[in-house]
Amino acid sequence: MTDSGPSSSRLGVPFDVKPHAFDPATAPELFEGVLARRVVAFVIDVVIIAIPLIVGWTFIFVFGLVTFGFGWALFWLMSPGSVIWALVYYGATLGGPASATIGMRAMEIEMRTWYGAPAYFVLGAVHAVVFWVSMSVLTPFILVVGFFNTRRRLLHDMLVGVVIISNASRAAALRARVIL
Repeated sequence: MTDSGPSSSRLGVPFDVKPHAFDPATAPELFEGVLARRVVAFVIDVVIIAIPLIVGWTFIFVFGLVTFGFGWALFWLMSPGSVIWALVYYGATLGGPASATIGMRAMEIEMRTWYGAPAYFVLGAVHAVVFWVSMSVLTPFILVVGFFNTRRRLLHDMLVGVVIISNASRAAALRARVIL
């Protein structure tokens, strides 16, 4: 049995190497201002995630006062609850039809796989986990990577295989601005 070229491996399992769907040389409007917009979108998303958690903390605190301290035993639920809530938020919003969180939609950016497919629930949740783990280990160094590549991908984007681009309406507006 011979190899049929780059579309099959030595193990006999076929695979296709997909090219990058978004080229900054041919479509620079997709990457213009994305890093700054990501920062603002992140702040919006953190506020959205924090609001239900603050409500939960307040409810448990008041419930503890009413039950003479017994209700405060529920505080242990807040830690796993906050992780689950964040994963569901990122997975559901990034895996939705817009492939963007609420903050990303407000900033007119979206997440796509490096070969152009829209994001899905598991990819959104994994992206969030890889972001938080890499951020806790490498602090802001994961953000510096975006300044040194043309697609403005951050370290966790590269590890997960995604790219953050301007959405279609913003890209069209930027394209029209350049033409005029």
